[in-house]
Amino acid sequence: MSKQWAGKDGAFKRQQSSFKEIVSPSHPVYKPEMGRYWLYVSLACPWAHRTLITRAIKGLTNVIGVTVVHWHLDEKGWRLLTSNESLGVKAYTLAGGISTSKEDRSYAVGAIPNNSARLFVDSTFDPNNGFDRLSQLYYKSDPEYNARFTVPVLWDKKTNTIVNNESASIIRMFNSGVFDEFAGSDATGYDLTPKSLTPQIDEFNGWVYDNINNGVYKAGFAESAEVYEKEVTNVFENLDKVEKILADKYAKLEADLGKDARDKILQRFFTVGEQLTEADVRLYTTIIRFDPVYVQHFKCNFTTIRDGYPYIHLWLRNLYWNFDSFKETTNFEHIKLHYTRSHTRINFLGITPLGPKPDIRPL
Repeated sequence: MSKQWAGKDGAFKRQQSSFKEIVSPSHPVYKPEMGRYWLYVSLACPWAHRTLITRAIKGLTNVIGVTVVHWHLDEKGWRLLTSNESLGVKAYTLAGGISTSKEDRSYAVGAIPNNSARLFVDSTFDPNNGFDRLSQLYYKSDPEYNARFTVPVLWDKKTNTIVNNESASIIRMFNSGVFDEFAGSDATGYDLTPKSLTPQIDEFNGWVYDNINNGVYKAGFAESAEVYEKEVTNVFENLDKVEKILADKYAKLEADLGKDARDKILQRFFTVGEQLTEADVRLYTTIIRFDPVYVQHFKCNFTTIRDGYPYIHLWLRNLYWNFDSFKETTNFEHIKLHYTRSHTRINFLGITPLGPKPDIRPL
């Protein structure tokens, strides 16, 4: 399995997405419609998590359905549970598409087998095709497909094919407003990439993606000590950079609003500008996994977020506890079980650590 991730030089290689169509009123085939498009995601995957957060922020949970793959990734890829139940879109309108862990479940992880089949807890099923493997979606779209079967997948129910499997593209598509007219009273109209901030967002996303989002993978999947040491050092150098940005931001807000105005400060405490943007969404999905997984599993253990980065930690808890779109799409049980049970070359015994406790600290 590891040879899928690392090259001969021991360095992690991320696969490029293959499906890159865009839903748009001007597209000859993929036009926006109510209930036509469906997301296939993993609650453990940070790239898929981006799409769930954006879908929730935009109020599209009744417009675009969701199927959640099982947390255990085996040699055949992502799998789904099967069911004879006839459920409509309403069953898939939760922000996360599945019942989320409302409390610290770390005490129970050791008792959960890899073939656990708890419907709407371990996985959902595919109401569109009845498939039990994500790979079947790929082969239905392209019989000659020969790469890894990745999430997220945006599926078109009308043409029975994958529209897009690139998370950055999907979240821009959701944010563009092409589905807003179908959201009704759920529509928020919130813009995660306002024109005045887009250059700053793109610049921030650029170095965060390469050095933090993907950086933890480059450290964790490294197959030589030299590569690992270089990559893990780079991750923390860039976390230091984010910490400085947020520390300066907090100091400015404190100077403007007063030291006792913490609640007002947190309403404007974001990475780019003073409003929630795509930059926060894309960074969050890595940072929320950092202490529970990346510290131990990917050996990113110079320090933890909670102990080493006070301003990143405050920013993280603010998003989790004050924004339902973040909290309701975050499932620590899936996150912990997936990484520690699926990457057998890294953790060949498949033992899932119980800590940290709690999964995330109170605000």
